[in-house]
Amino acid sequence: MKKPYIFQTPRLTLRKFTLEDAPFIVSLVNSEGWLRFVGDRNIKTIEDAQQYITNSLIQGYIDNGFGLWLVERTDDREPLGMCGLVKRATLDCPDIGFAFLPAHTGKGYALESAKATLTYAQQTLGLPTIYGITLPENQKSIAVLEKIGLRFLQITASPTGEVLWQYIAS
Repeated sequence: MKKPYIFQTPRLTLRKFTLEDAPFIVSLVNSEGWLRFVGDRNIKTIEDAQQYITNSLIQGYIDNGFGLWLVERTDDREPLGMCGLVKRATLDCPDIGFAFLPAHTGKGYALESAKATLTYAQQTLGLPTIYGITLPENQKSIAVLEKIGLRFLQITASPTGEVLWQYIAS
């Protein structure tokens, strides 16, 4: 069954997560890059993933009209990662986020989906300002943020005290 999508790029389809995506979520949030740069969310089972999808991802769509979306290759519908917008209580504007399974990094998927997400946020959703936040050692994410046009704004801290670099598109 085809699921409705938010938007497409030449190679990718971005769509809302559903409970059927729980096995993919377990793989993604336990991948080396996620654990290193995002953190352990203690999602180890399909049931944990379904709760995360319901309470975080789907609730974000309801509360904000946007969120993190599943990124899949359009030709074969293989799930590659996630990309989208997050409204955090600690930021006054949404930020763009993305993460991909290790097998799908280095192929331009993060850049392609992030660029399209930024365009969608500004042109379709009418959001004038978008942030990007990342750990300073996450050089791949910094490169993507800069390539899509975000510029360094400031050094800030997460609620847990981690040093973060904040970027801005406006």
